[in-house]
Amino acid sequence: MSVPVELHVEPAGISARLSSWRLLINNRLAAAGLVALVLIGMAMLLVPVLPLADPDVTAPADRLKPVLAAGHPLGTDQLGRDMLSRLLWGARVSIAVGFAATLIAAVIGSAIGLVAGYAGGRTDNLMMRGIDMLMAFPYILLALAIVAALGPGLMNALYAIAVVNIPFFARNVRGVTLGLARREFVEAARLSGKGHLAVLATEVLPNVLPVIVITMSTTAGWMILETAGLSFLGLGAQPPQADLGSMLGEGRAQLFTAPHVSIVPGLMIFLLVISLNVLGDGIRDVLDPRLRSGALARPGPVTDIAADRGSFDPGAQGSALSIRKLETGFLSAGGFVPAVRSVSLDLAPGECLGLIGESGSGKSVTALSVMGLVASPPGLIRDGAIYLGDEDVLAMPQTRLIASRGSRVAYIFQDPLTSLHPMYPIGRQVEEAIGAHQRMGRNERREKAVALLEKVGIPDARDRAAHYPHQLSGGQRQRVGIAMALANDPDIIIADEPTTALDVTVQARILELLRDLQRERNLALLFITHDFGVVGEICDRVAVMKDGEIVETGPTGKVLANPQHAYTRRLIACVPELGLGGTFLDRVERLFKQPRAEAEV
Repeated sequence: MSVPVELHVEPAGISARLSSWRLLINNRLAAAGLVALVLIGMAMLLVPVLPLADPDVTAPADRLKPVLAAGHPLGTDQLGRDMLSRLLWGARVSIAVGFAATLIAAVIGSAIGLVAGYAGGRTDNLMMRGIDMLMAFPYILLALAIVAALGPGLMNALYAIAVVNIPFFARNVRGVTLGLARREFVEAARLSGKGHLAVLATEVLPNVLPVIVITMSTTAGWMILETAGLSFLGLGAQPPQADLGSMLGEGRAQLFTAPHVSIVPGLMIFLLVISLNVLGDGIRDVLDPRLRSGALARPGPVTDIAADRGSFDPGAQGSALSIRKLETGFLSAGGFVPAVRSVSLDLAPGECLGLIGESGSGKSVTALSVMGLVASPPGLIRDGAIYLGDEDVLAMPQTRLIASRGSRVAYIFQDPLTSLHPMYPIGRQVEEAIGAHQRMGRNERREKAVALLEKVGIPDARDRAAHYPHQLSGGQRQRVGIAMALANDPDIIIADEPTTALDVTVQARILELLRDLQRERNLALLFITHDFGVVGEICDRVAVMKDGEIVETGPTGKVLANPQHAYTRRLIACVPELGLGGTFLDRVERLFKQPRAEAEV
């Protein structure tokens, strides 16, 4: 038996975990927004020392000068005031008011959301009904009403904008807090003697803070826009003070004779809002680990395949499934991270091949690659070949590959509660699996579904067909998954740890069922597990996987009796045996303490 030497391979393109800053910069839109905001911010800070004309000094003789006029790069307005000076001073005011309103709304709204979500009951009901009353009014109309009551002015506009945006923070924070308030770590903090305020400050707030930051970053631009809207209507900044909204309002009368008077502040408002929005989106992606990893990206119908992968021979003649030098991994901001490297396997008709290894060794990625089920993005098959008989799966047209799923190769997933649809009865789901590949009438399809449920040992199958997944036990749900896999008489079944979440008795029954069905239908079974005890019961051959590579293969009995690789010996040593007592742990400890070089020779 050829035993490959175990090597540590550094993931390609990844030397260290990328920082949040690097991830933000790699987002081109967010980086562009950040650069624009930094430049604007620097200009705002330097306004007092820049050689600019007084923004409030009028010069009727110089009124409505065009852009690039001598001494006035952006021209002048209807009173002869320098547009560049008014733009920079006005933008400074608009940004200050917009950010101040954002901060006020964030502090008050987040406090309301935290208290309401944490306290619950009547407190939550009373506070959120008040928030609902605010949200019942269109926010611009409510802001106008507040300014009308307080009187025109920049500070009153700030208060109005802050008040109408409090509900957005309150509802977002309250929703997250509700999910955290009864979590185990919060209950543990209470039991440790912490007061409610301490629990909110040390346990809940740190988990809610990313939501607050994201909401602030995505709403700051809108608050600047809303402030400009009130000033445009004459309810914000009052003459001679300028902000972007008042400049836009004053310039509308000259829109046709001197369009630059209104276009210049309008472009600045657009630049500010769009920069804040794209930067906010980038911050959201960095802070949300699911978006950061690409887990929420819409997956394609098949796994992406590199165009420059090599060509390989099908290998052993008569194999139901052949995998040749497979390399599958995931794309990240730092490059390609391989999860499976140079994996080669052969599965004969009627054979059960056990693919064994610890969690994270690449077993499931290998199995999902067979039918192109690794989600892309970010999954990618970079090299290798997969053959069903003599047909290269990776060269199949998309329609052919999708049609082969379930008809030629079926998959039994690890957790049937998540793979079964919670809103459909189990009988309907088996019928759907049949109807995907076979044309038959509704009654015929229903009878076949009931027959399949009976075949896999579901008692009272006709009545149970109307039950939902949550009404079944774990073993019965797994039997439903097996029935769906058998629905179209596939040549190959891939069982991805189908007994992991089951107790020992149910596990034995599921294994017996799979073994009987395999022999009865001459199925090729690829059985994924991390338990050598299960492998010894059901598998003809075994392939041991570690760190994305196959380190040992052979007949099950031979590998169990005389394992060649140190990792295989460790896995076997972890299988408990009756009668060993305390010596079991001693045996495992000795194997794991073996010198690495000696163990792998």
